[in-house]
Amino acid sequence: MKGHPLRNQIEEIVKLTDDEFVFVLEHFQKRIFKKHQIVLHEGDYARYDYFVLNGLMRVSRWDSNGKEHILQFGMENWWITDAEAFHYQIKSTLTVDCLEDTKALSLTLENKEKLSHELPKMQNFFLKKTTNGYIALQKRILCFLSSNANDRYHNLLSIYPGLIQRVPKAMIASYLGVTRETLSRLAKIEA
Repeated sequence: MKGHPLRNQIEEIVKLTDDEFVFVLEHFQKRIFKKHQIVLHEGDYARYDYFVLNGLMRVSRWDSNGKEHILQFGMENWWITDAEAFHYQIKSTLTVDCLEDTKALSLTLENKEKLSHELPKMQNFFLKKTTNGYIALQKRILCFLSSNANDRYHNLLSIYPGLIQRVPKAMIASYLGVTRETLSRLAKIEA
């Protein structure tokens, strides 16, 4: 099972034997989703954290004015869910849907805790991934607070290489917090 995307990601942090990886994989379910399929509705319980094998997902929320706010995209080798709803087992305030046909591995909180308990190196892996996610979120917030649209655009290009070829410009604009017109100007400068 060498070369498996999940194993590759885990082994960036901790090394696993073949038997350990088989044990880890037994705690995940392979899931196949269609483009436009909603995997988590706002108001539902977030039962799974998803590791994207291939395809593209997003986390978003609509405000009271009908404006969409995209918090995250989940491309290959990314983890995606409503983290608060998943970890606290409460109703989601976010929606997770598929922007492309997507294959993912799903992990329940119960299985995540079981893995962490029975294979302590996985606890270390999950802790480092959570810490890295927290740092990325902090950087994104700081970028929004202190950067102009051009800097946010370049930040997006570095975090999500190839994304602008995979999603409509309106979604990129939503993620950046700019209008489509501003996004078009930024893209022209880049070209």
